[in-house]
Amino acid sequence: MKREQLKASFAKKKKFLASIEGNQKKPLYQPKAPDVPKGLYEKCSACNNTFPQTDVIRNQLVCPHCHNHFRARAIDRIGMTVDAQTFVEKGFGYITLNPLFQEGYDQKVQQYKQTTNLDEAYVYGYAEIHGEACVIGVMDSYFMMGSMGSVVGEKVTKSIEYALYKKLPLIIFTASGGARMQEGIYSLMQMAKTSSALKKMDRQGLLYISVLTHPTTGGVTASFAMLGDIILAEPKALIGFAGPRVIEQTIRQSLPEGFQTAEFLLEKGMVDKVVHRHEMKKTLYTILKMHSRREL
Repeated sequence: MKREQLKASFAKKKKFLASIEGNQKKPLYQPKAPDVPKGLYEKCSACNNTFPQTDVIRNQLVCPHCHNHFRARAIDRIGMTVDAQTFVEKGFGYITLNPLFQEGYDQKVQQYKQTTNLDEAYVYGYAEIHGEACVIGVMDSYFMMGSMGSVVGEKVTKSIEYALYKKLPLIIFTASGGARMQEGIYSLMQMAKTSSALKKMDRQGLLYISVLTHPTTGGVTASFAMLGDIILAEPKALIGFAGPRVIEQTIRQSLPEGFQTAEFLLEKGMVDKVVHRHEMKKTLYTILKMHSRREL
């Protein structure tokens, strides 16, 4: 009897000591995470510093510390580039179909339409830059990463044809993950369609400026993005066809440092100039002014 009581006493003591040890591991005070409203601050992915969103917007979506360029919405890009109240949007009413009957694709497109307030990942129209008329098109990477489906390819082609009709120079800001896989061969056909439309523009002697922003990859790089008469790029922008990891696995070789950045492509002659976002409007105006057609 005494032996059983002694065992019970030891078990009770052991349980008590274990509970004390467990409580000692827990801090007496656990501070709550700060309740910061969403969208109030922006964190730079390059230097990891955090800034008020108003300061980042005022600085044209460029990091005030390290000058890293944040991704920009199409509407923000247009606002930073063209003269106020000169942009007239064209190309409304396009409907994205589901030609391969991919499950969930229709719902995904509708979701992006609601969150971005766009009909697709490309916006174009008439604009002026310091009084110089042009046609400007901008890809929005917030709409399915700016992927090029049949509607995006059609709108890019229409912007080229509109520049042909108006006999105006064309500027396209690219930002894309490539061809849209949900549309298969229909998305790949847009590469040929946009390229052939640019050939017509070239025959008419009209200026086409391509501005590569982060990221510009896949079928967009393999078509209209790299067909500009003048090709500009933003600093540190990722530009290429396939990703570095895929290339390394294919060729079984390590890639050079900074491979597929705008600076690397500038060094290899595939980009004409790397332009800081603060200087982009001035640079585009200078090019448009040099190539403007004046009546004699």
